[in-house]
Amino acid sequence: MAVSNGLLLCSDTDPWSPIDDSVWRFSNPQLNAPFYCIGQYQGLDCYAVALENTPEIFGHHWVDLRRLMVNLIESHYEIAARALQIIQWELDHGFCGRCGSATSNHEHEMAKHCGRCDLMFYPRLSPCVIMLITRGNECLLARNGNFPGAFYSALAGFIEVGETIEGALRREVLEEVSLRVGALTYFGSQSWPFPGQLMIGFHAEYEHGEIEVDGEEIVEANWYRYDNLPQVPNQFSLAGQLINQFVKSQQG
Repeated sequence: MAVSNGLLLCSDTDPWSPIDDSVWRFSNPQLNAPFYCIGQYQGLDCYAVALENTPEIFGHHWVDLRRLMVNLIESHYEIAARALQIIQWELDHGFCGRCGSATSNHEHEMAKHCGRCDLMFYPRLSPCVIMLITRGNECLLARNGNFPGAFYSALAGFIEVGETIEGALRREVLEEVSLRVGALTYFGSQSWPFPGQLMIGFHAEYEHGEIEVDGEEIVEANWYRYDNLPQVPNQFSLAGQLINQFVKSQQG
């Protein structure tokens, strides 16, 4: 599959999927572009190819993965997410962060190698915790200052060095809305390649405290009854799945 400037190449007529080799070789103007094997798809090796300057390719257009997400099957999303992250890693680690020397692809691993320092640079993955806080038949939803319009979601944040997942969750909740939570229930995880997160989702029971937003990242947060929610993420995202599961539990 082709990646350029964080965009994926998509057919003008068909839903997105990895491009067949026969079609790619016929239409691709940059056959010598860098490429990486990212696994297998339908029993065949699947490659991510990095193109420059988002070239025009007949019968195809470039699209952001965020626009594709709601229409992708899970296996296609996983492949697309991996491709974007691998190509971003390629762009970010052409040179060693210690000595500045050019890196090269490792012969046996998905890694960049500095011949001078003997350092290895693997594709970066940043773990994040995302949590829906519940209180009876209500859940806490917050609006990030960067969200468009009146859009609300679950709280989320990066896990810092030396933290456990649970510790990061409790810290983020306290920092962002000044609440303390009790019991935590693991829900699931999701790759989130914007640019390289692994989202780890929980339901968290409210324990005590009054909402007081940090005013920087979170500009508004409120309790919402399960049957009277504001605009929330779609169910493809882990945040949307957390919210949907809570609503279903209350309806049941």
